[in-house]
Amino acid sequence: MKIFSISDLHLSGAADKPMDVFGAGWENHFEKIKSDWAEKVSDEDIVLICGDVSWGTTLDEGLYDLRSLKGLKGKKIFIRGNHDFWWNGISKLREAAPDDSFFFLQNDCVKLGNFIICGSRGWTCPGSSDYTDHDEKLYLREAERFKLCFNQVAKMREEGDRVIALIHYPPFSQKSLDTLFTKLFEENGVEKVVFGHIHGEAYFPFRTVKNGIEYVLTSCDKVGFSLQLII
Repeated sequence: MKIFSISDLHLSGAADKPMDVFGAGWENHFEKIKSDWAEKVSDEDIVLICGDVSWGTTLDEGLYDLRSLKGLKGKKIFIRGNHDFWWNGISKLREAAPDDSFFFLQNDCVKLGNFIICGSRGWTCPGSSDYTDHDEKLYLREAERFKLCFNQVAKMREEGDRVIALIHYPPFSQKSLDTLFTKLFEENGVEKVVFGHIHGEAYFPFRTVKNGIEYVLTSCDKVGFSLQLII
């Protein structure tokens, strides 16, 4: 079993928001992703998608884009991003999943083999250039949601299990590597953290190791629209 990740697909099959307005690299970007996916992923593998899947604003529009992933191999695990407005009600979403290869996380986790994968959206962290007093409440709330995730991890964790955390926003800023998120990851024995959200010319390290945890950025335009091997 291999674990890959790619994030921020920003599909717009049912919404009029083509991504090539953000640069030539985005032209036919989903075709690039699907081609790379087909070359790398087997049915036994896992693909982690850290939010911003669809520009849809309703569940039906989001499902339209999700169904475009149905023919791709592997078990697909999703968290919500800041643009996933279609993601409204986890029970309805899980019931409407295109097939049993789709898993949606919201303040909880899933166990596949000896891997436990948990996740939540996260938020802008202190030290980020866009962090304001308004963000403090949301930052604290998202930390509480990760506590819920790890409560679930503890219930199903057995000896030898490995934990991977998904978060949409970067879990730290370049000015401050210590946040409530990184503290929780360290306290709960997380091995890898995968995130997205960063686009374009904005600089952020692709792979960072902090206190034994590897943090991996997988926004699709930042990684050349190719799936990144996590494990």
